[in-house]
Amino acid sequence: MVFKQLAAILAVLATAVPAAAAPPSRAAEILERFTHANRWRDHVMVVAHRGGWMELLDIVAAENSRAAADRAIALGAEVIEVDVRRAADGTFVVMHDSWLDRTTTCRGEVDKRTVAELKRCRLVIEGRGVVTPEVVPTLGEFLAAVRGRALVNLDNKLEPADLVGMVAVARGLGMAGQVIIKENLWNAGKVAEMQALLPALADAHFMPIIADDAVHDVGFLEAASGAVHADAVEMINWRRDGDAMTADGGVLFSPRARAVAARGDFHLWVDTYSILHKDGGYLAGGRGDKLAVLADVPDQTYGFWVDRGATIIQTDEPRAAIDWLTSHGYRVPYRPSPEQARLAADMN
Repeated sequence: MVFKQLAAILAVLATAVPAAAAPPSRAAEILERFTHANRWRDHVMVVAHRGGWMELLDIVAAENSRAAADRAIALGAEVIEVDVRRAADGTFVVMHDSWLDRTTTCRGEVDKRTVAELKRCRLVIEGRGVVTPEVVPTLGEFLAAVRGRALVNLDNKLEPADLVGMVAVARGLGMAGQVIIKENLWNAGKVAEMQALLPALADAHFMPIIADDAVHDVGFLEAASGAVHADAVEMINWRRDGDAMTADGGVLFSPRARAVAARGDFHLWVDTYSILHKDGGYLAGGRGDKLAVLADVPDQTYGFWVDRGATIIQTDEPRAAIDWLTSHGYRVPYRPSPEQARLAADMN
């Protein structure tokens, strides 16, 4: 009888004492830093462009592939950027080009193939002729593969209204809050267009893209970021033909722009990757990944942009960027992840 009473007491105590809370996912830790820019000005986040496909100017994985994403996450990238198009049957798929020729074993236009047909298209490592085991992923498949491990930035290759369907896919997976969507804003009309769509996108994170070929007034940066409650603004600093490398980052990285970002508690996001079929210095005012890696002067790329207030860098070279940022004290460690350790060991 005594033992039965003791067992009953222990059972009551077990229900009264809450179980230890599960540690937050890596994505939750990243999200805390993404949504509170002013708390994390001493940490620079890294976005792996096209999933994280390059290292030291060498293509090491098929772009927009799960293998590339795994590699970038193992390196420590917080955000995986991928491109989204639509198959002939309306399904969203992850693919940069409108044609399949460059990055798959198939030929022809993406939107002329159903998903079933695209599943016969294997991803290739461009320039190497290596055919991978992966096929063209649907957006849902890619998101599910990254869920809980990183945020995902969707580069919409369709119309702004298509963002609603993309977020619905993420919502169905319970991860709309891990998705960053974006569109170019350059005037009040574009801001109003996005404001009309935002109620259907409220559980995702919307980020304006603002480029210095159209926006020359920091006042627009302040108005646009406030109108859409941005956690980050992707700032495009072009280098036109014949221009020297930027000396100051231009108006979007001016002291006033940094003050606007601090008041608005949002990140300044800079792109250092190369654009397809363009000179390597076309973006980042000439201070991009090729300067950092090929010329071996990362201070003139990552250091330059950090000095001008960038707290998010989108790059084709996540390893080089993370190595430089870490060695210069711009990376605050996350809670150790057993999965990251395993992935890193697999890579070494």
